[in-house]
Amino acid sequence: MAKKNMLEREFKRKRLILKYLEKRNKIKKELRLLKLNHLKGNSDFLNISNVLKKFQKLPRNSSPTRLRNRCWKTGKPHGFFRHFGLCRNAFRELANNGMLPGVVKSSW
Repeated sequence: MAKKNMLEREFKRKRLILKYLEKRNKIKKELRLLKLNHLKGNSDFLNISNVLKKFQKLPRNSSPTRLRNRCWKTGKPHGFFRHFGLCRNAFRELANNGMLPGVVKSSW
């Protein structure tokens, strides 16, 4: 089982990501357009740097890449199956007990 403070930290990151998602996407879109215009020769570097400063002012933990996949049952970060949202240990336990529909133990 993962430490409670780690789980709380991840939960806090999820909240921040959802809070700043729209703002982050808006700034990214604006930056993409400015870079595209800069390549065509229509915009200057100052506009791009101003938008980058806006982007850098966002909290670090509002970035989706800082979120770690964790098992919903145990909170473990390693051995994670995305399809089920479980770590390998919890997956094996639930699969052996027949709690995961459609999962059958291999035999040949």
